Amino acid sequence: MNNTILVTGGAGFIGSNFVLAWVKQGLGTVVNLDKLTYAGNLENLVTLEHNAHHVFVHGDIGDQHLVANLLAEHKPCAVVNFAAESHVDRSIHGPEDFIQTNIVGTFHLLEAVRAYWGTLNTADKASFRFLHVSTDEVYGSLGKDDAAFTETTPYAPNSPYSASKASSDHLVRSYHHTYGLPTLTTNCSNNYGPYHFPEKLIPLVIHNALAGKPLPVYGNGLQVRDWLYVEDHCAAIRRVLAAGKVGEVYNVGGWNEETNIDIVRTLCRMLDAKQPRADGQSYADLITYVADRPGHDIRYAIDATKIATELGWKPAETFETGIEKTVNWYLAHQDWVNNITSGDYRNWIQTHYSERGEEMA
Repeated sequence: MNNTILVTGGAGFIGSNFVLAWVKQGLGTVVNLDKLTYAGNLENLVTLEHNAHHVFVHGDIGDQHLVANLLAEHKPCAVVNFAAESHVDRSIHGPEDFIQTNIVGTFHLLEAVRAYWGTLNTADKASFRFLHVSTDEVYGSLGKDDAAFTETTPYAPNSPYSASKASSDHLVRSYHHTYGLPTLTTNCSNNYGPYHFPEKLIPLVIHNALAGKPLPVYGNGLQVRDWLYVEDHCAAIRRVLAAGKVGEVYNVGGWNEETNIDIVRTLCRMLDAKQPRADGQSYADLITYVADRPGHDIRYAIDATKIATELGWKPAETFETGIEKTVNWYLAHQDWVNNITSGDYRNWIQTHYSERGEEMA
């Protein structure tokens, strides 16, 4: 079996960071399947446009025929599934897309992979891996003094998004226990870093602050999240793919619990120092408290002991070093943010595909 892998959702935030690092490190060829919804961004991958080790395919994991053809053609040694609808607010206002992509799409992907895996010889079957990337939100909400989530914490999803991810996790588990498919699942905490679509807290605050817009904070802002730098997450996935025990789940966290309001205030202080407002006022003056999200989980926290002790992974970045890198990246790439928030991005995709003689659905 060759060293090609199939990555789904590889034009999104975490997926594109994973693909960029995989190719940069010379780990093999990536076949990158992405539907290019609003959060999938080809600009994330522009440095790989002429790289022979990156094959981009515009398509849906729910297209079982397409996935089957890609598997037959490229014969990957692994599939890494990032493809998902992932924004809680969007799931509250429109849950159907989350059901279709995260549950039905994962089912069709698993079916195509199971059929492909069944055609492999004994050695290739044994070495093949299907790694499913999931979230800590499947575990529900923690109280202030509760122990952090472990791999054995019962599932208790509280939003359509987390429920759809929980369902996909259960499907992946069942395909291992029923069919023997060599699966791995990772459940991560809140990621942050380069190429993050500016609907999530950290990039939204940076973007709005620089534009002089209000910085919306849900409720009292005391919701707690565990923050994980995206490149650390990608390193953890590589480690699980290389050494994880088949059928196992690994929680990936940054050991960095922070309240939302503290995150916002930290970003304001950093921007005050790095790019002060013209009027001399603090960006913190733009903080605006808004009505809380329905069913808003109070606290997430990951216990990443298992991946540390069994696989030797731990995050390389502290929150202080990771957030410094993140703010610097966004300040240096404001054109990227402006492009994908202005509506010009989809026009750019359409032109890009037309120039390459391909179709944009």
